[in-house]
Amino acid sequence: MCGLYGERLRLAVLTVACVAWFGLGLQLYLILFSRWQEQASLLGGLMAFLSFFTVLSNTLAAAVLTAATSRHQGCMARWFRMPWVIAGVTTSIVLVGIAYNALLRDLWDPRGWQWLANEILHDVMPLVFLGYWLAWVPKGHLRVWHLPLWALYPTAYFACILIRGDTLGVYPYPFVDVLKLGYWQVWMNAFGVLGGFLAIGGLVIVIDRLIAKRLR
Repeated sequence: MCGLYGERLRLAVLTVACVAWFGLGLQLYLILFSRWQEQASLLGGLMAFLSFFTVLSNTLAAAVLTAATSRHQGCMARWFRMPWVIAGVTTSIVLVGIAYNALLRDLWDPRGWQWLANEILHDVMPLVFLGYWLAWVPKGHLRVWHLPLWALYPTAYFACILIRGDTLGVYPYPFVDVLKLGYWQVWMNAFGVLGGFLAIGGLVIVIDRLIAKRLR
């Protein structure tokens, strides 16, 4: 019975992983196709694709889910199965969902395939991955010092997109557009998003401890 349940769970997680990879692949195709129509550089399209926090966080989430269903025991697979790594990815993907719906959803109206990719990456994956962490990832392994460790990811991300933007004059999100807002406002926006990340991460740690305590 347990074996059958475990195989069904593995199949469910594998399905979600496939949905995540499909959403990422679809978004990449849409960007590259648009660049091709404009006769612009496809390499530039790939760089634009990788400049989105949404894409990077969903890639991490897809990698975690893939590692969870894989029987491979390599270093990378084991790393993506660590509870503190999964919790950090949970914090990032939840931030993606909240930030998009609070700050960006009303700024455009995607249709067709773009709507589908958009919903997968911004709504479906944050909710499903949060559910995966809550239900199936072992609890009681998180420590307060994990929070600043997780924060290195969005901090490094902001630094990279500001350097890229200063070089190319292109920014992935309107709230970090230095050309329109200036550095002072962009830094304030970045600190606000980082504060949201820390708040979500702190809540993840609290929930982890509450569930672990209840299980004991």
